[in-house]
Amino acid sequence: MWSYEKRLQFPVNIKEPNAKLAQVIISQYGGPDGEMGASMRYLSQRYSMPFKEVAGLLTDIGTEELGHLEMVATIVHQLTIGVWPQAAGGVPFNACEFQVKGDIITDLHESMAAEQKARSTYDNILRLIKDPDVCEPIKFLRAREIVHYQRFGEALRIAQDHLN
Repeated sequence: MWSYEKRLQFPVNIKEPNAKLAQVIISQYGGPDGEMGASMRYLSQRYSMPFKEVAGLLTDIGTEELGHLEMVATIVHQLTIGVWPQAAGGVPFNACEFQVKGDIITDLHESMAAEQKARSTYDNILRLIKDPDVCEPIKFLRAREIVHYQRFGEALRIAQDHLN
């Protein structure tokens, strides 16, 4: 069960609308390496995880990714008006982004790769965008991707120890 605190993990207060910036960021909402896919991936992977501590970690990170989804949606909304889950090229979100195999080791490697892809996307966004009102929440999200990658590395070690 989750408790929802009605505030963003990091404040988003964009003063000037900019549809071009929103187009760059929208992929992190519903693109192939975005927050929606990440949250659904981890919350789905937890069901095939036989080790409670790793299943709990997947639940924790999947839930946090929902908070990241909310932040990205807020950024896009403040830069434009509407928010639609899609990649920057206009391809709509679909369930293929979940990437759940059902094999513990494969899924944890996929989760680690997903965090690196998200970090890389945030790096690219930061190279393109210089508005501090947009960059600061993006930097926060990027930092969390690094932490998630590290936590999934720990989870992989735990799972491998259980399997050996």
